[in-house]
Amino acid sequence: MDKIAVLDFGGQYAHLIANRVRRLGVYSEILDPNTKADILKDYKGIIFSGGPQSVYDRDSLKADPAILDLGIPILGICYGHQLLAHMQGAQVKHEPESREYGIAEIEVKKSEGIFKGLKSKEIVWMSHGDTVMELPPGYEVIGSTKTGQWAALGNFKKNFFGTQFHLEVTHTKSGMKMLENFLDICGAAKEWSIDRFIENEIAAVKEKVGDKKVFMMVSGGVDSTVAFVLLDKALGPDRVYGLFVDTGLMRKNERQNVEKSLREAGFNNLHVKDAGDIFFEALQRIYNPEAKRKIIGDLFLRVQEKVVLELGLNPDEWLLGQGTIYPDTIESGGTKYAARIKTHHNRVQQIEELIKQGKVIEPLSQLYKDEVRQVGEKLGLSENLVQRHPFPGPGLGVRCLCAQEERYPRNYNLLQEKIDDELAPKKLEVFVLPIMSVGVQGDSRTYRNPMAILGDASFDDLGKIATDLINRFEEINRVVWTLYPQNIEEINIHRAFLTRERIALLQEADAIVDGFIHEKGLNRDIWQFPTVMVPLSVNRDFGESIILRPVESEEAMTANYYKMDEGLLCELTERLSKIDGITAVFYDVTNKPPGTIEWE
Repeated sequence: MDKIAVLDFGGQYAHLIANRVRRLGVYSEILDPNTKADILKDYKGIIFSGGPQSVYDRDSLKADPAILDLGIPILGICYGHQLLAHMQGAQVKHEPESREYGIAEIEVKKSEGIFKGLKSKEIVWMSHGDTVMELPPGYEVIGSTKTGQWAALGNFKKNFFGTQFHLEVTHTKSGMKMLENFLDICGAAKEWSIDRFIENEIAAVKEKVGDKKVFMMVSGGVDSTVAFVLLDKALGPDRVYGLFVDTGLMRKNERQNVEKSLREAGFNNLHVKDAGDIFFEALQRIYNPEAKRKIIGDLFLRVQEKVVLELGLNPDEWLLGQGTIYPDTIESGGTKYAARIKTHHNRVQQIEELIKQGKVIEPLSQLYKDEVRQVGEKLGLSENLVQRHPFPGPGLGVRCLCAQEERYPRNYNLLQEKIDDELAPKKLEVFVLPIMSVGVQGDSRTYRNPMAILGDASFDDLGKIATDLINRFEEINRVVWTLYPQNIEEINIHRAFLTRERIALLQEADAIVDGFIHEKGLNRDIWQFPTVMVPLSVNRDFGESIILRPVESEEAMTANYYKMDEGLLCELTERLSKIDGITAVFYDVTNKPPGTIEWE
């Protein structure tokens, strides 16, 4: 079978590149960046992924220079673009005025090679701080942006191409066409499919499990349900046992709904454990988001071990099953060179140790959400289960932000003044919020302040403002639009951690949002809709604020904020503003990158 090699330089989208290649019908493999040229000689093409480093750093990742002499087509993306140019003598620099995060427009200079059949201008997706500053020998510019003259390069004699933008993400409108053009240049045969994945994975599960059984952690979400079905198909119901842990951090009535849906799907091998008291006790006075994620992940394992003992099962006869998908791994820094964005509950240290010992089975670990849904459909799951909105493993624990004290940037006054001056002509007020949220910029984790905008503006204008401000002011990584109240006189932050009372308040708001989008038929237009609560009191001494975070996405590695109809948004805001204890409602207008889908 023809295959494409993706050299993983630690980019958040390395596996997304492989995913896109497979979606185009060509088999692909992820390899270490230091893979030797003699191993790569049998591949039809090589792709250099993005990465969080700079090519001029002493310890930055490099590729074997002999790759350039194999006579095989090469495509470099973001860091890979910079590295490919650097390996051939071109200069790469960190240029603050040239950095780009989010949507950009590229002018196509030459409609050949990977740009064959494209329009003169294309929408692309950027996430970089470093920039190629000159042409390597034998290259020509095939695409430029307003701030990047060398945004896309090509050596047509050697079939080497580089793009500063990420052509693998859905936000690059013609990205799949560019990638397909590259595969055509490689002459790669299209022999890969989801059916073949299912066939191969069932065989792999049987081989790995052997004569043991699988104790499957089930959340009721798409990933764990599809993994449960796949394991059940491979091993039979007598060798797969599901455990649903009620952490107390689930949605309103989630436990009852999950149990009902799984029973209706035919799963009788399911055990439910109420562990809310254990989780809330462990999370007392924990404020740091990474600490929360670690505690929740560790507790999942402790509860699982406790249930195993309660049921009288022999641990030596069982493997732990999880519905882990690739974004969980890559954002947790789970590949060799990836930066940690946030630790997922299924990637805490104890789980990693069990993986090393061969005691964990994860049949979907190399797939993205869109592929998981395809597998679920192929296995006969109902549309209701397959199309369910993603919900984080740690539940509302990562949507209920905590705080010890207000956190402003060091240069807060100067930053506020600069942004005030910039948005004053648009008659918009701005407020740097005194809390922190997680983001992803240049393939690295950021933990910075969000900024709130108050005033009348269209979603398109808000998106452009957000992209521009985040690109130019490194102190912020998110922008939200104030929906309620109509004026802001003061913002107070209060010390808060995870309590049953706060989670109950968030559950109420989340239930209103979830019910609303189903009532209005928006649940298929919106890919995921986190409802986030932060301990910010607006124009009052005490209270909470709700942040609405609806997004459009396919695979969770990139996302656009959803532009809700203004009339519907007003109606939803009114419902939320009536909840006792809610002092403000905001709407997140940040794409991913630079913001993650979740706030923690």
